[in-house]
Amino acid sequence: MEKKKMAFAGSWYPASSNECEASIQGFLKEKQGTLGGHFIGGIVPHAGWYYSGSIACRVIASLDPGKGSDEKIDTIILFGAHMHKQSEPFILIHGAVETPFGDIEVDKELADKICAGISIRKRAPLKFPDENTLELQYPFIKYFYPDAKIVVCGVAPSFFASIIGNMAVEEAKNLSRNIKVIGSTDMTHYGPDFGFTPAGTGKKAVEWVKNENDRDAIQAMMEMDESNIIAQGLKNKNMCCTGAVAATVAACKKLGAVKAIELDYATSFDKSASDSFVGYAGILYSLS
Repeated sequence: MEKKKMAFAGSWYPASSNECEASIQGFLKEKQGTLGGHFIGGIVPHAGWYYSGSIACRVIASLDPGKGSDEKIDTIILFGAHMHKQSEPFILIHGAVETPFGDIEVDKELADKICAGISIRKRAPLKFPDENTLELQYPFIKYFYPDAKIVVCGVAPSFFASIIGNMAVEEAKNLSRNIKVIGSTDMTHYGPDFGFTPAGTGKKAVEWVKNENDRDAIQAMMEMDESNIIAQGLKNKNMCCTGAVAATVAACKKLGAVKAIELDYATSFDKSASDSFVGYAGILYSLS
């Protein structure tokens, strides 16, 4: 089976299954751990595991129905990718993605159905881009949902994002798939390294990012407002994968989500103080 090889293992996250598992077990013990509830989707960050792995891990683990549940998760739909408004959305059409825990098979039938309904570029594993937004979630997905298949999609920050999210859920329902939806984005990329310094430097800049710029984006995520999500990302540069977030929110609403919960928020400044830093948020969407 043709597969997308790992590109960031050994640098952005551990290369071996033992090291990955040790990291994951450590993440699960941080702060409040996972959240209990019936969550159908979430937003995760995608920096190196040292910086944001804990948040991503605990969001993805919280989607697990837990022991004692007879719910079987068939497919994880993962939205991500760094894209411009005019970029062409793309999808992994067949094969598998490689992780330290083993391969995750692509849900080809669902991917084909999505492609039949909308205009989206089909990509084979060997032509699929090396995207940290996507790859850094694969080990978590394989670890917590070892039997699930995957649909991986890059989404541009435009009105089309909501259409993709809705279409993915509609076709999953038509195939009787039980799915969970994950959107991958980091928040404000602030500082001279990113050419973005509207609040100067130092402590005041960190506070502005945490309490104003990122908070506005998180509020849009919490309100499940796709139009405001897209507007926030394009105007305020407070989400680097705005399309992925909008598609995830649309998909979760289509699945019946009525409430959002903020699991955690952090910045790379917390780990390594610098004039250039990035924000990370973890959001979960619930049926009740």
